[in-house]
Amino acid sequence: MSWCLKISRMKKLILSVTVPCFCITVFSQRMTMGDTMAGSGHRDTMPSMSMPAHKGMNMSNVYSLHLPMSRNGSGTGWLPDASPMYGQMFHTPHWMYMLHGNLFLRYDDQDFSHQGSRGGARFDAPDWVMFMGQRNVGANGLFHFSTMFSLDAVVTGKTGYPLLFQTGESAGGIPLVDRQHPHDLFSEISVSYSQALSEQVDVFVYLGYPGEPALGPVAFMHRPSALDNPNAPISHHWADGTHITYGVATAGFRAGDWKLEGSSFTGREPDEDRYNLDPPKFDSWSARLSFNPTENWAFEVSHAFTKSPEALHPSVDVSKTIASAMYSTALHNGHLDATLLWGQNKEAGLPAENAVLLEAAWRQNRTAVYGRFEYVQKSSEEMNLPRAADLFSIRATTAGINYDVFSLGNFTAAAGTQLSWYLPEPSLVPLYGKNPMAFEIYLRCYPSALRIPRRKK
Repeated sequence: MSWCLKISRMKKLILSVTVPCFCITVFSQRMTMGDTMAGSGHRDTMPSMSMPAHKGMNMSNVYSLHLPMSRNGSGTGWLPDASPMYGQMFHTPHWMYMLHGNLFLRYDDQDFSHQGSRGGARFDAPDWVMFMGQRNVGANGLFHFSTMFSLDAVVTGKTGYPLLFQTGESAGGIPLVDRQHPHDLFSEISVSYSQALSEQVDVFVYLGYPGEPALGPVAFMHRPSALDNPNAPISHHWADGTHITYGVATAGFRAGDWKLEGSSFTGREPDEDRYNLDPPKFDSWSARLSFNPTENWAFEVSHAFTKSPEALHPSVDVSKTIASAMYSTALHNGHLDATLLWGQNKEAGLPAENAVLLEAAWRQNRTAVYGRFEYVQKSSEEMNLPRAADLFSIRATTAGINYDVFSLGNFTAAAGTQLSWYLPEPSLVPLYGKNPMAFEIYLRCYPSALRIPRRKK
C-alpha cells in the first residue's frame, strides 16, 4: 500500500470520527453538572446525593434502587461494586442521564515481522458511544433505557480490522478470519423496568432490539480490565459474541448479592449490513447465575443454546457455557482491575472448543499498564481451512501502556502502544509463522472518571 493511499484513508478516518466526538464533547460540556477535581485534569461529575431538585432520585444500579451504580455492566451483567466508572452525567427534574464511550485512533500492524501470509496493516478507529437514562417510577420502581452506537463499519468497511487468529461472522459471503468484524451502527436499543420488593429483593425485565442476553460476563467493551486495549479478544465469540443481538427478552430476580436471570433471544449473529435492524426470531435461550460476595468481586456462570448463530452455516446450532470472575480495587491515585474467564462452544457430534482469558489493567495517576493472555481452541471450519485436525490450539499474549497527554473539556486523550505475540500450534506455522507479532500505536479518547459512593453493608 502506498503512503498516499494510507494518508487518504487516514484523512477519511479522522473526518469520520472527529465530528461526532466534537458534538459529544460540546453536548457533555453543556449538560455536565460538576466542578473540576482538585489536583487533576479530570472533572468530578458526581452530583450531590441530596440535591433538592432531584429529591427521591438515587445514583443506583439500573436494575435496582438498592445497589450501587458502579455495579452496572453491559446488558444486565454485574461488575464488582469497586469498579471505576467513566462518563458524563447530568439531570433534569425527573431523569438522570449518562454519556459514555471509547475511541481509538490507531495504526495496527498484525505480523509486522512478516513471518506468515495472514497478517495485515491499516489505520482505523475502533469506537463506540452510549447514551443512557433512568427515572424512578413511584417509590419502588425504576425505568431505564440504553442506546449504543458504533462507527466501526464507516471506518473499516464490512471486513473490519486486521487481528490474527480472530474468527466469526462474514463479509461478502466469505468467513472473516484474521479480522475482527465491525460492530453494528445500532449496537443496543433497550429498555428495562425493575421493582424493589424490599431492600434485598428485586425483580426486573429487560427488552433489547438490539440488546444483550443473560450470557457470560460483562462484554469486553465495558470491562474495566479491557478498556485500554483497542482489540477484541480472539475468544470474543466464546465469551461475549452475543452482546449485539436483534431481539432479547430477559427476566431476572435478585436476592441480596445473588441474581438469577433468563433470556429468550435471537441466535443468529448480526448480518453483513451493519446499518440495518435484523429480524427478531427469539429461537434461543440462556440462563445466568451471578454473585457479588464483596465490593471487589463479581462471579457468574451461564449457559445458552444458540440457534444457527452463523449465517454461512444455518444448520449448525451451538451450546455455550461460560464461567468468569472479575476483580476491582482502588489504589492510592490508581486502580487495579482483572478478569478471568472460561468459555466453551459445543456443536452436536463435534469436540467442544474451549477458551481461557486472563486480562488485567493497572492505572496509576495518568499512566495505565495492561495485559491479556488467551488460550483458544478453534476448529478447521472456524479457521476456514481444509480439515487437517479436529482443533487448533492458539495462544496470544498482549502487553500495552498508555499515558494521558491532554484533556479536552470532559474528555481525556491518552497516547499508547501495545505489542502482541502469538504461539500457534505447529500445523499452523506454514500459514502464520512460528511466533508472529503485532504492533499498534494509538491515541485513545475517553470520558472522565466518576466519583461513585460505595454501598455500605
